[in-house]
Amino acid sequence: MSDNNEFLSKEEEIVKMLRTVYDPEIPVNIYDLGLIYSIDLDDKGHLEIDMTLTAPNCPAVDFIVEDVRMKTGSVEGVETVDVNIVFEPAWDRSMMSEEAQLELGFL
Repeated sequence: MSDNNEFLSKEEEIVKMLRTVYDPEIPVNIYDLGLIYSIDLDDKGHLEIDMTLTAPNCPAVDFIVEDVRMKTGSVEGVETVDVNIVFEPAWDRSMMSEEAQLELGFL
């Protein structure tokens, strides 16, 4: 039971860190934008994140990926981080949290 709780709290920490990462052109964090498709932390501390971008040719991709890698890598128990940029499924506005949609004036 405690292992599961420990895993959940690590995932919450990872999500908390992802909420501090922003696309420089959008005033909403990448997690609430719906750009994070999966977070997978194995028992050896290897974190794998699948994420997308709002546009395939996003000029800030390197900056965003490095920010994700640094911030999630600082979470206790995370030893290594791989960030995979994926474009399936294609991102659209419906993947944003309500807060993000409100912030960007879509609601």
